Amino acid sequence: MAAIDQSEVHKVADLARLALSPEEEKTFAGQLSSILDYFEQLSELDTTDVEPTTRAIELSNITRADERKTGVEPAAMLEIAPEPDGEFFRVPQILADAE
Repeated sequence: MAAIDQSEVHKVADLARLALSPEEEKTFAGQLSSILDYFEQLSELDTTDVEPTTRAIELSNITRADERKTGVEPAAMLEIAPEPDGEFFRVPQILADAE
């Protein structure tokens, strides 16, 4: 039976920069221990004749045909923009100037 205690949850949360309350750490310790117990049960199964797979059932992507639709007129979008600049949208600079 694999058990994760609250101190281990605290350590992992700290490494992941997550602020967890002591109550949350206690809750997660129990939940993670249950997950590890389940994996221990799975490791007891004989899988010698089971083909490796990435998923239990085969799935395929369901796609639709691209259809051209009328969108919102650019002028209407510019009317509600916080800082329009002529026919463009002004946005805050996110990259520093190259020097």
